[in-house]
Order: sequence, then structure tokens, then C-alpha cells
Amino acid sequence: MLRRPKPSDCEADLLREQEEFLTSGASSAATVVRRPDKRRGEAGAGGEEEGERGEYNRENKGREKDVVTIEDLPDQLPSLTPAPPKKSRFKASRVTFEDEDAGERLDRHDMHVSAVLSKIVERDTTSTPVSLPAFTGMAFPKVLHCSETSSQATLSSTVGKKSIFARQLAAQRQKEGKTPLHCAPEAAHTPEHRKQNLPPETSMDTEPSAASCLSLLSGQGLGASDSSAETMRIHRENQAKLQAMSQSEILQEQKKLLCQLDPGLVDFVRSRKAQSVPSSASASASKQPWGKSSKDNFSLGNKSRQSVSSGAAVLFQKPREVEMEREEDLPPPPAVTEMDLLLKPQKEWVHMDKLEPEKLEWMRDLPAPKRKGTKKAMQARFDFAGTLIPPTEDLPTHLGLHHHGEEPEQAGYSLQELFLLSRSQLIQQRSLALGTLSNILSKARAGEYLSVLKGSMVSSLLDAGLLFLLRFALDDSVEGVMSAAVHALKALLVCEDDEECLDGTFSWFRGLASFPLLPSAQEEEEEDDAGLPECMKDTAKEKEERKTDHDVARQDVVKGLLKMKLLPRLRYILEVFRPSPRVVQDVLQILIRIARHSALSATQVLDCPRLMETVLSEFLPVSWTAPSSSIPQSVYRLPVASAMKLLRVLATSGRHTCARLLNSLGVKERLPCLLSAEPGQLLLEPTEALRITTEAYRLWAVAAGYGQACKLYIDLYPSLAKTLQSVHTVLALSGPLLPLQIQRVLALLSLLTQVTHTAGCHQELQAGMVSSQGEECPPPPPVSWGHVTGLQASLLGHLRGFVKNLDNPVQKDISLAVIPAYLVYLEAYYHQLSRQHCFKPVEALQELERLASELLLPLLSHHVVQGLIKNLKASSVVCNVQSSHRDPETTPSLPGLACSGWRDRSWLVAPSSPFPLLTALGLLLETITGIHKGLSYKFNSLLLSEPVIGYLRSCSQAVPTLSHTRAWLVRHEHHLLYLLLRLAHRLVSIEPEVAKHASMYHQVALVLLPWLLPGSEYLGHELLSSIIFNKDFISEGHSGGPEAVELGELKLQEETHHHTSPSLQTVGALLREACIQLPSIRGCFLTHLAHLESSVLTSRDALLGRGPWISSHLLPELTGPTVPSDWPFLPLVSLYESTGLSDGGGLEVEHLPQGALQAVSHCLQWLLLLEVWREEALKVILPVAKLARLSCVFLCSSDLFLERPVQKLAWGLFRLLTRQSRLDSLDLNIPPPGLASFQDLYTALLSQYEAVSFGDRLFGCWVLLPLQRRYSATMRLAVFGEHVGMLRSLGVTLEQLSIPIERFTSPPEDSLPLLHLYFRSLVTGTLKPRWCPVLYVVTLSHVNTFIFSQDAAAQEVEAARHSMLRKIYYLTDEVLRNHLLLFRLPQQHSEFGFDLYEQLPPIRAKRLESVLKQQDSSDDKGD
Repeated sequence: MLRRPKPSDCEADLLREQEEFLTSGASSAATVVRRPDKRRGEAGAGGEEEGERGEYNRENKGREKDVVTIEDLPDQLPSLTPAPPKKSRFKASRVTFEDEDAGERLDRHDMHVSAVLSKIVERDTTSTPVSLPAFTGMAFPKVLHCSETSSQATLSSTVGKKSIFARQLAAQRQKEGKTPLHCAPEAAHTPEHRKQNLPPETSMDTEPSAASCLSLLSGQGLGASDSSAETMRIHRENQAKLQAMSQSEILQEQKKLLCQLDPGLVDFVRSRKAQSVPSSASASASKQPWGKSSKDNFSLGNKSRQSVSSGAAVLFQKPREVEMEREEDLPPPPAVTEMDLLLKPQKEWVHMDKLEPEKLEWMRDLPAPKRKGTKKAMQARFDFAGTLIPPTEDLPTHLGLHHHGEEPEQAGYSLQELFLLSRSQLIQQRSLALGTLSNILSKARAGEYLSVLKGSMVSSLLDAGLLFLLRFALDDSVEGVMSAAVHALKALLVCEDDEECLDGTFSWFRGLASFPLLPSAQEEEEEDDAGLPECMKDTAKEKEERKTDHDVARQDVVKGLLKMKLLPRLRYILEVFRPSPRVVQDVLQILIRIARHSALSATQVLDCPRLMETVLSEFLPVSWTAPSSSIPQSVYRLPVASAMKLLRVLATSGRHTCARLLNSLGVKERLPCLLSAEPGQLLLEPTEALRITTEAYRLWAVAAGYGQACKLYIDLYPSLAKTLQSVHTVLALSGPLLPLQIQRVLALLSLLTQVTHTAGCHQELQAGMVSSQGEECPPPPPVSWGHVTGLQASLLGHLRGFVKNLDNPVQKDISLAVIPAYLVYLEAYYHQLSRQHCFKPVEALQELERLASELLLPLLSHHVVQGLIKNLKASSVVCNVQSSHRDPETTPSLPGLACSGWRDRSWLVAPSSPFPLLTALGLLLETITGIHKGLSYKFNSLLLSEPVIGYLRSCSQAVPTLSHTRAWLVRHEHHLLYLLLRLAHRLVSIEPEVAKHASMYHQVALVLLPWLLPGSEYLGHELLSSIIFNKDFISEGHSGGPEAVELGELKLQEETHHHTSPSLQTVGALLREACIQLPSIRGCFLTHLAHLESSVLTSRDALLGRGPWISSHLLPELTGPTVPSDWPFLPLVSLYESTGLSDGGGLEVEHLPQGALQAVSHCLQWLLLLEVWREEALKVILPVAKLARLSCVFLCSSDLFLERPVQKLAWGLFRLLTRQSRLDSLDLNIPPPGLASFQDLYTALLSQYEAVSFGDRLFGCWVLLPLQRRYSATMRLAVFGEHVGMLRSLGVTLEQLSIPIERFTSPPEDSLPLLHLYFRSLVTGTLKPRWCPVLYVVTLSHVNTFIFSQDAAAQEVEAARHSMLRKIYYLTDEVLRNHLLLFRLPQQHSEFGFDLYEQLPPIRAKRLESVLKQQDSSDDKGD
């Protein structure tokens, strides 16, 4: 058997196989035939061809082409049934009609040859004019030479591409005065005002003309006799309709036609019109002015192409109302002619004899910008400074803002064009584009585009790939491009106003701490490892490594940059490029922003090879020489303040990072070099010298906050004392350096405050080391209390001097700036003094009395301070959530502090803000009143002042939002609120005037607790321990509050004449019991919050200045408040999560965890107290969330709700939740927090009721509440469908239900399946009045309303009405039949809960009779 060739065979193999085939003599699989050529007269089809084929092939072998055919193949291709049907892209654009027959459409589109041949119709040419050739004296026509065709070029160019013969014929007709067949004789026009007002695409000739003038109607196919007349009649009718329409109507109809017609048909119509325009243009040009003739040449296609290009980074300006200027009112520029050329073409130039105007258009002068009267957004364009250019502004060309883009007349560059230029091969274009993008980013971060641009500028740029563009540009080998990229990256990441605000609040209480600037946590979209066991699932680190750079950068910009190896590139720029001072500053600020991102990012900065070594050796040298000029050309080998700030931010991330900086990298040796001398002696420019010493003090303060670098305090004590002595002298001088001098003094005071805290812990650490017995204990710091006691007298003298300077208008602002730092230092001193063994109580109390009377009270009563306090509410962040000031632009992947423009608004960090002074004063009062409790009453004026009371009242009603832009500020405001409440706690029991406002203070404490952010857990613990459950703040409990509630209940019962609950204790008695149990309630909640103990201890160490125990000054990640807003329900939810979810709510009380019953009782008592007296504190919790949380009483156990204490409290809460105002606000369609929907919870409640309720009335009311008519029918379907058995035990009466029955019966039910279930439950006896009185009345009402309804309805609904009415009429149960037919209205005090008609009203009787007659007539027809 011969082998078939394979693809791997070479040429020798193929030749060998061919030889084997020929020698074998086998027949070939293919036959070579020759197809006859009919054009040469060869034989065609038939048997004659078959006979001659072989001979012909032999004769012509070798000189004709061979055709290979394969035998035994079918004539038709096999059908590909499994293949998907092909979709035609033309089918969607075809116009079809609903009433069109499908068969006719198939016949019309049948393309078979038989169908085509059968539909051939001869064209009617009787009305077509025939032009005979002209008679000449020549025997034959004249031969056409090529030289004669040049004269016809003009005509052919206007008409279109034609053959030479057609052009010759057209020229002959034109010579004889005849009109070509395709064009029309010149026609008259309508009045000029019609032509001017219509757009060019709607203007047309309106006078009658010959049929051949029409570009669309030719008259062919109308018949020989009247085709021309019929064409003219249609034309006149169209013209008459157009004349009767206004311009707006014409435009509207035209727009409608363009939307309905096939685009291909529209193009065909335009092409027909375009063919007729050139021939008539020359004739009309002589009769019209230039403007009109050129104006009429505009077409709709030109206008449709004038659209704004869209790209990846395109922003649009918001619509503006500008003056309308129609584009057709502007004449188009004339075409470029040879006369307009500066250089005339010569005949000798090869291929230059033809003028191409379209290629010379770009050489024209730019047209004026068009003022488009449109409401559509327009593409944003910017100048080189990043300023947005209005689209109507006409800028001169010498500014360099015009270019050959899509809109050459518009000045400026769009973002898409800047992106394109940034990847140009020209260095100047790359630098220019990156610089412009940098300016745009700076203005966008400042919020300058918020009012003029639609969408977020920064988000749009990031989505377009700006981050990768800048990262690529950083790798550019050209220093100019690299510098521009660094500046743009700094503009994207760093907001200078944010840094200024953080630096300005450094000296505030806990100002050195800050939140990490991490984006909000987002849910992972990919669930590849869902369902896998824990051992096989990828860790978070593995998932992070598997993500692409784009995915990481989309969620977190800083993390994306770190993944793209930004840090090694920045180190290379600093180490190898050694760029200009501006680039160095930008790189250092970028590193600062990365270090603020998180502790992990700070660690990566510290661990980057040679990065920190380069920064320290080049920008924080141990020795340096003075620069030759005030503005040095290079900052290398000179101290740079930004480098010191970078070290400070890195040290804030953790004590271990700070220790590495101080010890391993040699920062501890560099601090004395900068701080041992005065700033003027540092051989630096004065501004830079002040800044770097300020940052050095701040870095030292951060280290001292960990208990580190305190040995330097002993070594540099003389220098510090000298600096303190010169404070008044330095601050008394005015000049441009004064703000920097103030910041330096504040940084020094912060350092002394931290050193004092650390020295105060020395004694405790020393004792702990002795008693630790081998356990891990921090070592005592080298500085002790004796090293810092001498500072207090000096700083107290400074404070007295600054308080006196408040009367001096020149020194007032300086004093207000530094007094808070002095007060914070005094608080640290007295707080640590009371814990020392050397503390002398008598002397200390006398000293505190002198401090209060001689310093603090005069300061508090000073008119300047009182004026500041009046700004309390205006400067608050909590009270001004809906402020008119718009926050600067932020993006989720790059959070910021939104401090842009902070100097121009009344804000918490503004100079006019009272928050730093009041917080420092409140902090000092909290400490000294804890030592000397008799001083508290002297400061009641602070709590009783009108501004403070108004501020606290506003806070009690505020609902602030949580975000990065507000969290760092709200934290300081929380400190002030807490300190005011602590002062009120000391005064409420001894000062009657303060006690009058006790309920307001309690309300503020309740709303403040769920506001507290991570890092403030200790404040929340103190509020719970001392204020929230304090009976002194619940004044209603001991001033007749419970009695007032009881009287209100009695009055309500007298007005309604019925009791709304069983004979249980009233709410007043329950409130009285709750007030007695307040200490136990407090213990219950503190127990359930015990999981926060470690966070509370960490927060306590930070807030009380226990530096050696602080692990990081970086606050925890901002994931949400410390305590949830629904914390009053915490014991209930915890019990349900521990028992109800795992055991399905089947545990009995004795099997519940120990103390569960008591915890639930205390929780319900607290909720009852809040619902009655502190309703405003629970307004943040949705009513549906309250109902869902309280439902845990029934779901967490099988009999917990049957316990007597729980029953009483739950009944009281149910009556409070079902008051008229509460029912109106209860929306069960909103999913409760933590649940997918309320329907899921209700299904669990129904199952639990069937299983364990035993017909309990309280549980029954709970189940009936969601069955009100206004809520979803799904829950009613669940009761009457899946859980219909519960109707036998749902014995709640109308008197026991505190909800009006009208809420269940009105409006009438419109769900047909539900009505069928109602009727079935009644007829089958599942629902009876003695088993379920409430739902019996409800179903009767809905069924009765349905069967007697006269409203028009669908045929199905009407048939159901008739069927149901007939079945009711023929019911054998007379009682049910009468109830259904004679039901009138629900009536609570009647026997069955409703009233009945004595007999059917006439209209209902008539309807019943008509329905029965229809049934009889249908029966007769059936017979």
C-alpha cells in the first residue's frame, strides 16, 4: 500500500514517492479535465462534449490550464445544522412594519434566479425624452482626441465621474442649449426671509418646476400619460405643506425623519441632492449675494461630523447658557485659489500643475471660536498653567495654545492631547505635557474645578492611566522629563494644605498622633477559593501578590506605586541624578506621603536599600559649609527640613521604627548638631534654619513619647533652658519669620510635655522592674521626675505673661497661639505630680487654688477668650455637616484630609477657632479638679455660658458622617466634648444650675459614644462608667418622670376607651424599676463590651501619656466607630448569635448561658428608658432595625419571651413602637442593617411561632405587626400559604392589639392570589373567629370588598369576583355566608369584631342578582 505524503517530507521524499506511484500503475484519485471555452467556440454541454473531451485534452496537453475534480462528492454542500445561525449586520437597520405579511417579505427578498427572472418588468420609457444626435455633413462622426477632453474637465468635475463619450455628449447638449437629463432648469425661489430662516438642510425650491427638477421624484413607473403631472402634483403638495409649517416645526419633523429612516437611505437621499446641487449652483450664483450662496451649500452631514472627540482622559465642561450663534449664519471661507498662494507653481515642476485646496486649508488663519448655543457638555481645555479656558474665549496665537488638533480654532490642550504629548519623542513636548498635567493636578486637588467641570478630575485621570504614565516618565533618561514627572507625581499625592494643618495641630492634645491614610476597605470581587477548606485557601499576602499592578493601583494608589518599584527609582534619582532643589523637595514630600499611608508603607521606606542612608548623608549631614548664596543651586550636603520631617513621620509609625532611626541610622547624633545652637548660628538660610530646628524638636517629641531619646534631654538641658528664656524676646519681634518662630516654640513645648510624661513614669517602671520577677517590663527611662520639676515655674511665668498680653492687640494673636501648649504642659505636670512619692497634698492643693484664682479664672473670663467661645458652634465640624463649603476633590483610592483653603473659612483649625484653647483648658481642669475637687464649682460658668449650651444642644441633634476628610478633625472635637461632659459630671451633683441641664448632657454623652473613633476607646469606657448610666444625669427618674408616664397612659386609655395590653404593670412602673437597676445595667453593658479591653488599655496609655507602654503614635485604621450605633441592643444580639443561630432558637431558659435572662432584662429596661426619655439618642437607628433587634427575644430561646420580666418589658416596648408616629415611620421594605431583607427574618419568626409560641399574645402581636396592608404582600402570602397552620393559635383580640385595625383593612387588597388564599382559609374552616379574631376580620373585609367591587378590572379579576360571589351564595355554612355577604365595618367592641348589615344594600343585592342570572343563562346555553 502506497504511503500518503506527510508535511514533514522533504523534496527528495516527494520525488521518491512519485516514482513509486508511477511504477505501481495504480489509478489516480483525481481526473484532469479541460473545461470548454465557449468564447472560442469550443464544445459546450451535452454528450458531444463527453465524446470529444478526451481527444481535446490530449491535443492541448501542456499548453492549457488543468482543472482538478474529485469524484464521488455531492453536488450540494452538506447542511451545518449544529452551527450557530449567522447574524446579518444589515438586518437590524431594515425598516419593518407590524402588519406586514411574513410571506410577502420572504417573496420580496427571494434572490433565486427563478424569482428574479419572473419579476422582470420592462421600464416605461414613453415619457422619457429622447435626444437625437445632431445632423452633420460628415459621413462618419468625428474622431475624439484626448486633447479635446480637457475642455470638459470643469463640467465632469462638478457632475461626477463619467466616461469620455458621456462627457462629449453632455458638452454637445450644453452647446446646443439643451439641459442635461439629470439637472433641472433654473427655477424661481420663495421669498428671501424663508430661505434665510431655514437651515440649509431644510431649505428647498418652493416654486413649481418641471418634473425633472426634482432630485428624488422621477415619475418612472406612473404610466405614460400622467407621470409628469402626477410628479408635479406631489411636488406642489410637499411645497404647500412646507410653507404652512414654521421653522421649528420643520426642524422637528426633520429630526424625527432622521431618527426613523435607515441611515443608508438618508445617505442615498443626500447623494441625490448633492448631484443636483453643482449644476444649479453656477446658475444661482449670479442672482444671489456671496453669503447666501455659500450659506446654502452647508449640508447636514457636515454638522453631524462636528462632534467632540472622546478618549480615555477626557473631561467635559458643564453646560453653559451662552448666546446662540447659528453655524449656518457664518459664511464658509472661500476655497484656496492660485492667487492666494505666496509661491506660484511653475510649469516645469513635475506633478505640481494641479491645485489641491483641501491640502492647503491648514495654512489659513484660524477661524474665530464659535459660540455654540448648546446644553451639551463641551470638552475641557487648559493652558500651560492648568487654568480652564472657556470655549468662547478668543486667545491670541502667540501664547502657543493653538495646535493642529480636532478643533484648531480652540485654544488650549485637552487631557487626551496632553496624554499623547507626554509620550512624544520630542523632549520639549514631553516636559511641557507633564508640567501642564502637574498644574492641572494641583488645581484639581485644591478644588478649583468643582464648579466648572463635570465629574472628578483626579478620578478621571487615574482611570485613564495617569499613574502608569507618570511611573514610565520617571524612568526617562532626560533629567527635565524626569523632573516634570516627579513634580506631577507630587501634585497627585501631596496636598500642601493638608500637611500644614497636620503640622499646625501637632502641639494640640494628642496632636502628634494621626490616622493612616488608607483607602476604605473594599470587598474582594474575586471568589476563586470559595468553598475550599481553610488549609487550601490563599492567604491575604498571596492574594495581594497575585494581583496585577493595575488592580492594586485601582484600589490603592500608594500601594500600587510601591508595587511598581517607586522607592528604588526615587533612591536612584536622589543618588545618581542629584537633581535640583525643587526636585529634591518633591521627592521628600512624596516619601512623607507614602510614610503616612500605613505602618507597612513606612517600613518599606525604611527598608528600601540605600534610600534612608542617602537621605541622611546628603540632606542631614553631621557637618556642612555655609551656602554661597541665599538660594543655593544644590541642597546636597546641607540640612533639609523636609528630610527631618520624613524622619518624624516614619518615627510616628511605631516605636521600633523610631528606635532604628535613632540608633541604627545615627539620627540621635544629628539632633544635637541642630539643637545645641541657635537657628541663626546654623550657617543656613534663616527660614530653613527655623524649619529644620522645628522639625528636629518634633522628631524628638515623638521619640520622647515612646520614652526614647530622653538622655538627650539631660545633655541638652542648658540649650533648652536658654531657648526657654528667650521665648518672650523672640515672639515680641514682628516680621516674616514670626509664624516660624511660633511653630518652633510650640514644638519645644510639645517636647517638654512628652519628656514630663516620660519622667513621671520613671517611678512606676522602677517599681515594676523590681516586682516583675522575670516578666517582661519596659526599662525605666534615663530621665526621672527630678529632672523636670524645675521647668514648671519657668513655664508658668511664661503663661502668666502671655495671659497679660491678651490685652495688647499686637500680641493677642501670638498669645492665643501659644497658650494652649502651655496649658497642655501644665496638665501633664500636675497629672504626673499626683502619682509621685514626693507629692505633698496640702502644698499641691494650695498651689492649685492659686493657679485657678490667679490664672485660669481670669483667662476664662477674659473678653478675648469669651469672643473665641462665641465661635464654638461656627467652627464645629459636628454641627456643620451640611456646610455650604464644598470639600476639595478626593478620590477613594487616594484619601486626603480636604484642607485646601482652610485659611479662608471658619474651621476647627482656623486662627479664630476656640477648640485648641478650650480643649487644653478642659484637659487641665479635668486634672486639677480630680486632685482638688473643691475647685469644680468655680468653673461652672464655662458650662452655663450660652455659647457652650447652644453648642452642646446642636451636637445632641447632629448626625455626622464618617470619612477620612473629617476624622482627623472630629477626633479633636470629641476630646472637647468629652472634657465638657467630665466637668459636668463633677458639677451635676453639687451645682443646681448645672443639674437643670443634666438631661442635655446625658443626651450629648449618648450621641458621642457611637461617634468615637478608633484610638478613643478609653473615652467611651469612661462615658459608660461615669455618665451614661449615672442616675444624676437621668433627672426624670427622680423628678416625677415615671409618674408622668403613668398619668399619660391613663389619659390615653380614657380618650380611647379601651386597654391596649393585658393587665400587666404600666410603663411608669417599669421605668421606676429600671432607674433602680441602673448600676446593674451598667455592669451588663460593660461585660458585653469586654472584647474591647485591649483597645481600651492601649487608648488609655496614649491619652494619659504613658509613653513607655505606647507601641505606635499611628492610630488604628479608620474602619468605623469604636462602638456600633445600635449598642443598646448589644446583649440581645450577642445572645442570639451565641444560641439562636447555632441551635435554631430551641434552647430553654435553663439551658441558656448563665445570666442570660438577667442580661436580656437589663437590656430591655435600658431600651425602655431610652425610648421614653431619650428618644433623640436612638434616632440614628432605623425603626425597622429596632424591630429586627427586638425580635431576637423570640428567636434566641424557646421560652425566654414567656418569662415574666421579659413579658412585661417587651409589652411596654411593643406599645411604644406601635404608637401612631412610630408606625408611620416604620418601613419594612428597607433591609435592616446586617440582614438581606426583613422578609427573611419574618419567615424565621413564623417558624418559631408555630414551634414554640403556645398561642402567646405578645408573640402573636409581634407576628401581626408586619401584616399591615401598607407592607409587602409577600409576608401575608407566607402566613396564609406556607404557615397557614398558625392561624389556629393566633388568638390576639382586637383589644389586645395596639394597632388600629384600619391599617390592616385599608386600602382593599389587590393581590388576586392572596384573595384566593383568604377565601380558601375561610371556606375550609382554617380561619375561625374564635381562633384568630384579628385576621378573621381582616379577611372578611378584603373578600367582601373584592366581591362587591364595581371598579373596572381585567377579565381574570372580574371572573374571580363572579366565581367567588356565586360560591359564597351557595355556601351551606349560614353564619359564614352572612358574614361574607353582610359585612359592613370592623367594630372593636362587637361580638365578632365587626358590624353586619341587616340585609344587603340595594346596589349589592342587584350585583348578586346579576351574577346569579349570568350563571343561569350560561347553564341554559349548556343544556
